[in-house]
Amino acid sequence: MKILQDRLGHSERQICRTLGQTRSSQRYEPRVCEQERRLIDAMHRLALKRPRFGYRRITVLLQEDGWSVNVKRVHRLWKAEGLQIRKKQRKRRRLGTGANACDRRRPEHKDHVWAYDFVTDRTEAGGQLRMLTVVDEFTRECLTIEVGRRFTGRQVVRVLAELFMIRGCPQYLRSDNGPEFASKAVRKWLASSGVQTLFIEPGSPWENGYVESFNGKLRDECLNGELFLNLAEARYVVERWRLDYNHHRPHSRLSWQTPATFAASCVPAGSATPHPPAHTTNTGPTLIQVGTENGGTSPDSQTNPGGIVSLEYKKLKLTFGLKDDQLVQLTSFGPRPSRDD
Repeated sequence: MKILQDRLGHSERQICRTLGQTRSSQRYEPRVCEQERRLIDAMHRLALKRPRFGYRRITVLLQEDGWSVNVKRVHRLWKAEGLQIRKKQRKRRRLGTGANACDRRRPEHKDHVWAYDFVTDRTEAGGQLRMLTVVDEFTRECLTIEVGRRFTGRQVVRVLAELFMIRGCPQYLRSDNGPEFASKAVRKWLASSGVQTLFIEPGSPWENGYVESFNGKLRDECLNGELFLNLAEARYVVERWRLDYNHHRPHSRLSWQTPATFAASCVPAGSATPHPPAHTTNTGPTLIQVGTENGGTSPDSQTNPGGIVSLEYKKLKLTFGLKDDQLVQLTSFGPRPSRDD
């Protein structure tokens, strides 16, 4: 209406009469119901808490909080509230041509292929921070983020050794050709541990796509919004983000499950389905010998009334036998049991 008035120079009454509309329709303001207003408030709270999450991931978080909404409704409100995330146009890259690229040597199960790489940042005073990130390519879990000033091959071995003791050894370990990863100490130790290395082509970081994608999330959601005063603060903040990533951040490639939830549902290759241990209720004496006085095999008690049963309970050994169809104690060895027994 405003545009027509400016271009034609007619009044609102004349334009509405010509178009066949009522004048009240030009001043109509849609009413937002209370439930939708609460939904918008919840979206704003999540967007403030997770500033780099899009509407799809926000939809998953809303559904986990008990909201019965679909992605189309959230998208409509997301655009109406102007919550879109600005992203730079991504340059298209060629696919990796190396034999060890992530699109050619794909992970098939949990702990099949791990990938590791370095991320660099700086403190407020300008001090350098290097972060060693290790990712399970199948479950998308971040196994560790080791923060330090600098790393050598021996320090990389120490980090991997701790992971192998906690998690077990993977079959393959994918990385670039950096001096820390291609050092003799790392390669020799991995060979002795039975782990094969997958080195990507030089100058082709897209061939290590899983860990590069994770590093982008780490920088976008954590590092770009934090100002580290010292090394200790960086370690604390990064570790908190890692735990949140594994246990609370839904992943689009895992059907919107968290990496920890998806990893818990994975059964290692070649292993049987785990079963709970059988419960036992027998906490009394244990039968250790059934036989006769001479140590022979005991026949059935009805046919051999003289059969003997030996029981041992802690330090007490008792021998019982049948006499006149009744069980009587024959001998006793060891100290007398206390009341606690």
